[in-house]
Amino acid sequence: QVQLVESGGGSVQAGGSLRLSCAASRRTYRSYTMGWFRQAPGKERDFVAAISWSGSTYYADSVKGRFTISSDNAKNTVDLQMNSLKPEDTAVYYCAARYGSGSYESTDYNYWGQGTQVTVSS
Repeated sequence: QVQLVESGGGSVQAGGSLRLSCAASRRTYRSYTMGWFRQAPGKERDFVAAISWSGSTYYADSVKGRFTISSDNAKNTVDLQMNSLKPEDTAVYYCAARYGSGSYESTDYNYWGQGTQVTVSS
């Protein structure tokens, strides 16, 4: 079992930055892929970014060049640095974990955090 707790959400104006952090209850860097997904009201949960146990990173096209995912193995945390935020980035952001290699599919992830709200105003 892996418990995940997100932090760092909030409200920001368009063009601003936020940094989300996800703390895992156990070591995940050796075997797990850690991902970030987001869900806006009335929409499906979409892939944002992921980092695998080997350090490979994956990004949705909509956030490439603006968001950066990183991990701190000593702290068992995964961060999502979000720059140049847009109103369409507004959503609840979820941290997720899966055993194995990277994946863009939410159904491949076994463990989820409770989510943190990100609101970007124009």
